[in-house]
Amino acid sequence: MNNYHINIFYSVEDEGYIADIPDLKFCSAFGKTPQKALGEVLTAQKLWLEAAKETNREIPAAKYKPIIYQIAQ
Repeated sequence: MNNYHINIFYSVEDEGYIADIPDLKFCSAFGKTPQKALGEVLTAQKLWLEAAKETNREIPAAKYKPIIYQIAQ
C-alpha cells in the first residue's frame, strides 16, 4: 500500500479535527481529537482503495509532499 500524506487540522466551525488525504480525492474524516480523526481517515482510506479496486478505477501514486519551512537560527 502507498504511504499517503495525511493532513490533520482543527476546525473551529466543526469543533473537532479534520483529517484528509490530498492524493485521494474526497478522502477525509472527522474526529473530536487528532487521534480519532487519524483513525477515521485510515478507515476511509482503506474503503476508498477497496472501492477503487472493485470499480477498476486508477489508484493514484502517493506524490503529495507538504512544504516544510525551516526557520534560520
